[in-house]
Amino acid sequence: MLTRRIIACLDVTAGRVVKGVQFVGLRDAGDPAELAERHVQGGADEIVFLDITATHEGRDTLLNAVQRTAERIFVPLTVGGGIRALEDAARVFDAGADKISLNSAAITQPKLIEEIGARFGAQAVVVAIDARRALPNQTERVASELAEVYINGGRKATGKRVLDWAREAEQRGGGEILLTSMDADGTRNGFDCELTAAVSQAVQIPVIASGGAGTVNHFVDVFTRGHADAALAASIFHYGMMDARALKEQLAARGLSMRLPC
Repeated sequence: MLTRRIIACLDVTAGRVVKGVQFVGLRDAGDPAELAERHVQGGADEIVFLDITATHEGRDTLLNAVQRTAERIFVPLTVGGGIRALEDAARVFDAGADKISLNSAAITQPKLIEEIGARFGAQAVVVAIDARRALPNQTERVASELAEVYINGGRKATGKRVLDWAREAEQRGGGEILLTSMDADGTRNGFDCELTAAVSQAVQIPVIASGGAGTVNHFVDVFTRGHADAALAASIFHYGMMDARALKEQLAARGLSMRLPC
């Protein structure tokens, strides 16, 4: 049986973790290294560190914050934001990352997926897709088929359809897809299971669902109806609503295979 992963996400700007709703209204949540350590102690299988303003501000990733975070955890660390070239990726790996996440640069320089995969292995390349439905009143199937990819921290529409881009990202050597529903982000109303299922069925590589986590039932839904391989959450962990260990125990009790601590 497939073992699902629970991932804690750190959206970082100016060296601090922040969280908003649908990519706006950001508020401070704490220090990335401290939060990462707390989430790992709380049972998180992996940590994702996203420097969410690096691309928009045209700067490199906050390597000092990455290094401090890597030094305090013992689970896989994925880092994204501001990675525009193979050399940027190398510096992030040197700072302690186990995987890198490409979002805007993957769209503008799709060969970068191939280059980083060739150097560091496909398993180390996560292609992040920020997705928004075209119209809220469309049927679920049509909305998933027409969902659009956004870049620059959700500020810029690309005209690319999510399913087409997910397939291309896999063909270019991406090892995982990190799919964030911009419509659901920060709402705590549940993951976009229909879109997640559509992407999961379109590719053979693992899909991480992101955006909308609020209750245990939301995770059950995204693992069953959404066919996600992993689920990512931020605010429910940052603000103490639940920890990953308690979440995984409840999911295991409902028949889902989880990585439980000894």
